[in-house]
Amino acid sequence: METSGFWDNKDKANSTMKEKAAIERSLKDWNSLASRLHDLEAMAELAAEEGGESMRAEMEREVTAIQKDIAASEIAALLSGEQDITNAIVSIHPGAGGTEAQDWAEMLMRMYLRWAEAQGYGTEILDYQNGDEAGVKSVTFTISGAYAYGKMKAEAGVHRLVRISPFDANKRRHTSFASVYVYPEVEENIDIAIDEKELRIDTYRASSAGGQHVNKTDSAVRITHLPTNIVVQCQNERSQLKNKNVAMKVLRSKLYELRKQEHDEKLGKLMSEKKDIGFGSQIRSYVFQPYQMVKDHRTGVESGNVNAVMDGDLNQFIDGYLISGIAVQGSGER
Repeated sequence: METSGFWDNKDKANSTMKEKAAIERSLKDWNSLASRLHDLEAMAELAAEEGGESMRAEMEREVTAIQKDIAASEIAALLSGEQDITNAIVSIHPGAGGTEAQDWAEMLMRMYLRWAEAQGYGTEILDYQNGDEAGVKSVTFTISGAYAYGKMKAEAGVHRLVRISPFDANKRRHTSFASVYVYPEVEENIDIAIDEKELRIDTYRASSAGGQHVNKTDSAVRITHLPTNIVVQCQNERSQLKNKNVAMKVLRSKLYELRKQEHDEKLGKLMSEKKDIGFGSQIRSYVFQPYQMVKDHRTGVESGNVNAVMDGDLNQFIDGYLISGIAVQGSGER
């Protein structure tokens, strides 16, 4: 950091500072654990010498607390991917089921925003397309904070809901699907070549809730990357220029993920085996009726507290994914 010219490239410098802060946090956590274990050992020796049963309860509480912190540190150690430390860009799209699926997509959005808030992460909705009767046709948002992508990549895939439909007058049980895509927010210093000639840029009038400017100007921007047919859009900002800049950031992230897949020689397999957003392709099921259960089909982790999960209690599923060592990370949206 004290090297001449370190701050000449602000984006690269900020990326280095972020990495440094993460390493310092890890060292601080491990040093704290080592100190607490030393103190606990001294307490045990003192209790043995003095026969102090009164210290037993305090020692048990400290052992439980240390075990919990060690488990958290072990999870953090698993977040060692190149982009794990970065912010996450999340897109949710409803699958088969019409209004049911669109409502389910909005429920998932709320779940992730609640989870992010509980982790102390920041969030920003970049694009929100209203559903025909309820829910959303699509939504894209960022989750900002250290290791947001490293954790959120566990959520990429198809999510299945089973419930008594609030839109069915006969109160029948319905199954709905929505797909979650997760990308790392790519730093500016990472080389992702984008040729302006290969882009189709369309502007349109924003339709989501967002203030007085909505529906009055063509500020929303949609960008199509013609070689890959990747489409990104943003309507959250007040100006067309700002929306274009945000959309370009999302496009860079998606192209980075695509390049990573190609580098790993997995792209052909992923595309050839890509499944519909429907039966048989889900990573997790959320059953509201006739019983209550959320189950991750990749790891076997499950919870009977559906309400807590929908309010953002997702760490048990995320931790289970990280601990399992599942190699397939994320999902590219085409």
